Amino acid sequence: MPTDYLTRGALAGTAGGLAYGLFMATVGNSFTAGLETFEAGHSHGGGPVVADLTTAAVSVLGGVLWGLLFGIAVFGMAYYFLEPALPGSGVTKRLALAAAGFLTVSGAPWLVLPPQPPGVEQALPTETRMLWYGGTMVVGALVAGCCGLAYRRTADRRTPVTLAATALPLALLAVPVALAPGNPVSGPVPAALAAAYRWTVVFGQLGLWATIATVHSWLGDPDLATAEPSYSATAD
Repeated sequence: MPTDYLTRGALAGTAGGLAYGLFMATVGNSFTAGLETFEAGHSHGGGPVVADLTTAAVSVLGGVLWGLLFGIAVFGMAYYFLEPALPGSGVTKRLALAAAGFLTVSGAPWLVLPPQPPGVEQALPTETRMLWYGGTMVVGALVAGCCGLAYRRTADRRTPVTLAATALPLALLAVPVALAPGNPVSGPVPAALAAAYRWTVVFGQLGLWATIATVHSWLGDPDLATAEPSYSATAD
């Protein structure tokens, strides 16, 4: 595998992870801190400055690591193999790959096990949740592949037909949702705040994938050495 693909994936992942880490260090951490004080039943004026800075630094570092993982694995290795099959060109091709990555890693699993704010207890044991999360990741990857295949099969037809055919496999995500066991949650966080927390997490993940895709498109494709060496024929 050309190292240029891995390098571009790592650079794009670092940029996306940095943006995601900064988002979590500001918006995400503030939201979580508010929920934690709500859980404790009182409010306070904020923790020590050093502790807050440490938490922010950990969030940024964690975001960069996540970005590197997605950048190298998805936009480095997977992009190298899937590039000819991805729909569109330029940033559209990268956004399609980012959508598939989000659907696999987060989107499909969250339909069964949505993110929960601090202080919320779930009925399903951790082992069961992990199994269902891994299984829905597989389903998400399969659905993403079916969407790409449907696009390629209908790309020469009218745009509404292509869009409808591409989106049709998403209906398969209803299968794990219907088969998943119930997972009642309990805790002091009101439903409205819990929903706002989930959407904050979703927005952060979407921003991570979109930033990686945009930066990767800006970096461009590596120049592959396809030209064969020329030889000059000389008469003896």
